[in-house]
Amino acid sequence: MESSKSQQRSTLAGLVENASIQRDGSRLGHGVPIYVKELIAGGFAGALSKTTVAPLERVKILWQTRTAGYHTLGVYQSLNRLTKQEGFLGLYKGNGAGVIRIIPYAALHFMTYERYKSWILSNYPMLGSGPIVDLLAGSAAGGTSVICTYPLDLARTKLAYQVVETQGSFKDGVKGAHSQMGQNNIKSVLTSAYREGGVRGLYRGAGPTITGILPYAGLKFYMYETLKLHVPEEHQKSILMRLSCGALAGLFGQTVTYPLDVVKRQMQVGNLENAGHENVRYRNTIDGLRIIVQNQGWRQLFAGVSINYIRIVPSAAISFTTYDMMKAWLGIPPQQRSRSVSAG
Repeated sequence: MESSKSQQRSTLAGLVENASIQRDGSRLGHGVPIYVKELIAGGFAGALSKTTVAPLERVKILWQTRTAGYHTLGVYQSLNRLTKQEGFLGLYKGNGAGVIRIIPYAALHFMTYERYKSWILSNYPMLGSGPIVDLLAGSAAGGTSVICTYPLDLARTKLAYQVVETQGSFKDGVKGAHSQMGQNNIKSVLTSAYREGGVRGLYRGAGPTITGILPYAGLKFYMYETLKLHVPEEHQKSILMRLSCGALAGLFGQTVTYPLDVVKRQMQVGNLENAGHENVRYRNTIDGLRIIVQNQGWRQLFAGVSINYIRIVPSAAISFTTYDMMKAWLGIPPQQRSRSVSAG
């Protein structure tokens, strides 16, 4: 009799606990469309990952654009020099534009990935439900998010490219031109770019960006989902597992597409005075790759790749892990996969 009562009490306690968990988990998600939850989860994941690695991102940009005084230094020396010239906050210069860009970018990226994936699964069942769908959906999502947010990436690069002494005088990255000295915030950079080239000026360097993001975003999602398929079921919810899969996925995608990122950065700052690449204008992506190899050597196509590896591992790991955790917290249901494909 006592054991029966005890069993009833434990069952009742379990039901109360489950009801409490469900209530807490759905508090923010009640009545909110799934795509809105996906936007929130993606935006938060992007902002957190971007801010975490912002100092490394700035050094990478200075290396890629061959900014005088930086492209021959190591990671620690570059960070130290930046701190001496601009103070601690100088490490995060351009991060405001980066975060303003990454929130809508990551939100759109993850949300459209889920929507494209759902559409492919519904309309093209012959493709199955394995990682190939993630490859296609990720590529389409990457292209969509880049087109929608590219001007903010342009502003972030130009702000990060400028090196200023703490007293306020411009040095190294930008020299002399008064019109460039006024570009100290997002609005002034975008206004200047629009006056110089109209809408095309706001999308300078977009060619290599889109060319690079299609395989990069696709491969990133493909690798992440593929790696998760090989993780034992009991470890599927492990944070360490998600961090590891995200890091490897980002590392693989960046290695394949990195030279296109170098071309993009040099195109973005092409109108600023820089002795490093002599203000050469590239007509398109292929022309940029050819001229960089001819004038700066093939190694320049991988300038900053070492720091990018240091940056992309925590960035991709934090981004994917945070997104998965936010999806669970907001109550976003997972996309259905066929058992046979998952087992394979």
